[in-house]
Amino acid sequence: MTLMDTAVWDGRISSNGWVAGSAGAQDVMEPATGQALATVGLATGEDVLRAATSAARAQKEWAARTPEERTAVLRRAGQLFEDHAEEIQQWIIREAGSIPPKAGLETHIAANECFDAAALPHHPLGDVLATNEDRWSLARQRPVGVVSVIAPFNFPLILSIRAVAPALALGNAVLLKPDPRTAVCGGVALARVFEEAGLPEGLLHLLPGGADVGEAVVAAPEVSTVAFTGSTGAGRAIGETCGRMLKRAHLELGGNNALLVLPGADVDAAVSAAAFGSFMHAGQICMTTGRHLVHSSLYDEYVAKLAAKADGLPMGDPHTEQVAVGPIIDDTQAQRIEDIITAAADAGATVAAGGTRDARFIRPTVLTGLDRDNRAWADEIFGPVAPVMSYDTIDEAVELANANEYGLSIGVLGDVGTAMDIADRLESGKIHINEQTVSDESQAPFGGVKSSGNGSRVGGAKANIDAFTETQWVTMRSTIAPYPF
Repeated sequence: MTLMDTAVWDGRISSNGWVAGSAGAQDVMEPATGQALATVGLATGEDVLRAATSAARAQKEWAARTPEERTAVLRRAGQLFEDHAEEIQQWIIREAGSIPPKAGLETHIAANECFDAAALPHHPLGDVLATNEDRWSLARQRPVGVVSVIAPFNFPLILSIRAVAPALALGNAVLLKPDPRTAVCGGVALARVFEEAGLPEGLLHLLPGGADVGEAVVAAPEVSTVAFTGSTGAGRAIGETCGRMLKRAHLELGGNNALLVLPGADVDAAVSAAAFGSFMHAGQICMTTGRHLVHSSLYDEYVAKLAAKADGLPMGDPHTEQVAVGPIIDDTQAQRIEDIITAAADAGATVAAGGTRDARFIRPTVLTGLDRDNRAWADEIFGPVAPVMSYDTIDEAVELANANEYGLSIGVLGDVGTAMDIADRLESGKIHINEQTVSDESQAPFGGVKSSGNGSRVGGAKANIDAFTETQWVTMRSTIAPYPF
């Protein structure tokens, strides 16, 4: 039996074993062809409440395990992601519409997330504090308890495992709600890996479903912390709910990321970086380069070469063809992207490349002549669209880069000294000098500011420990302290 054998999980959820979900099942669809690949079980709010109760019980025993025991499970999970990488990648290619290199990146990072998380139980989890009293004063980090992880469709494996692995490693239990469009590579794959790695039952519950399930995994009384990756609108709603319920919310939201091309930059190299930043995974990445700010001295050459690059990128089914750009996840999203392009052209923008749609495939598109308030410039498109605008001065470039509600990732291409001077003035959770905007590593903190989220909440030991533990103050005396009455 293979790790992803459908006989184990087809039509089921994972909650104390593979069981039927109370909401039935739905087909797993291949966006490139519309073909049904398998079925996944669907949970209800009642399933979530049962899972949360079970998770809270299991978590107490898991937190009491030795660091060595928890580390061993995470190490085995990382090894399983490596051993079964090709098998899992096929699901990422077919279910998420990913090209093979992107699928390979997902399994590679998933393994590293587990290996990095495996070290967390052995990190220092506290401090000895100064005190004016005759006692020892300590601050220690304790597991938060039950964590709900809500993950999107675009990088389904990475955006699930980056919260699941550290949460488990630090002694918590997890309720995982993947996007139902990618519930296999964003959910089943994790459940199967941790099952085979020896994670005790009750600690990881896979609960695919719709908005009602999302509401339930946030509201369940046993849940203390929610890690959400997705749209800004949904993140605001989750943040508001968590605020009312006094729960912690770690929100990684949308982005409309700027790429600044400085005067004197190598245009060919810049265009290569820009095309990758805008067209990788058909632009369906929160870090996608959504705004190109190019110095006026380079603008015409840059637009011409970026348009030529876009026109030359092969597009098609990544499962059967060697392509650079695959499909959009579903018809609704493809229509939304087409509408944005059409509206931009109707408002006077020039379509320098692409702009056409065939079913769920949208040609890589380059737009020029946009006003700042045009939706194609101001909003997150989440598609293979590269809007380009020129600037004359560095001050103007900084102002344009910051003049957006989002603040996730910014790339600066060109002179390093100028880029370093600019970096301190940019409002962004991540800044990449002489790189485009799409970048992620398991050991690096990840998160945005403004409407892109509430800071770097995952990635690296410090961020993960902060995210998935609570600080507890402990004092100790050698004898009972004297009091005045």
